Amino acid sequence: MDEHGTRVRPEVTLKWAQTIDGRVATTTGHSRWISGPEARILAHRLRAEHDAILVGVGTVLADNPQLTTRLVAGPDPLRVILDSRLRTPPGAAVVRSGTLIATRSDAPVDRERLLAERGAEVARTRAHSPHVDPRQVMALLSARAVRSVLVEGGPTLITTFLRARLADRVVVVLAPAISGSGMDAVGALGIDDIAGSIGFEAATFDRAHGDAIFHGRPIWPL
Repeated sequence: MDEHGTRVRPEVTLKWAQTIDGRVATTTGHSRWISGPEARILAHRLRAEHDAILVGVGTVLADNPQLTTRLVAGPDPLRVILDSRLRTPPGAAVVRSGTLIATRSDAPVDRERLLAERGAEVARTRAHSPHVDPRQVMALLSARAVRSVLVEGGPTLITTFLRARLADRVVVVLAPAISGSGMDAVGALGIDDIAGSIGFEAATFDRAHGDAIFHGRPIWPL
């Protein structure tokens, strides 16, 4: 919000699915499917309710997603990929018209050309770190009149958005499964004690067949 209480970036919903022991994938990286069919329909409904859906290149490489709303009635959102080195394969299902790939200013030009030939748009951001700065991407989307973004993250993206406090709403699908060692849903946030944890207001749990769906709005620690 600015000094007048006006939002200066799109509203962000951060969504992921995990086992009850906090894993989004096994030690081999396998994650299909953690959630059940009803929860996946919910995910597509969320996509239809947002102007854009955002994922990291790791999700593209691991799952080759389409990022559509094919399971529900509703428009497909703008597809946004954070990809600092343009590793997105030109033949990936998501590479087509209606896809925006946000990368660093020094990403390979030849890779941009290949992606553009398949209909995707590449937007370069200032390179201040090894990763694409999510704040720059939010500013880019705001300039395009994008009012809401659904972030479907893997661990890196989830952690990046939480560390940057770029989440207005969190939706977590809790699957009734325990996988043991594997990929944690959330990485290090620099929180040293429980009192400094991220809290939630308007927190609720819903049911989607065997899954529990958590909804809440973050309360950021001081």
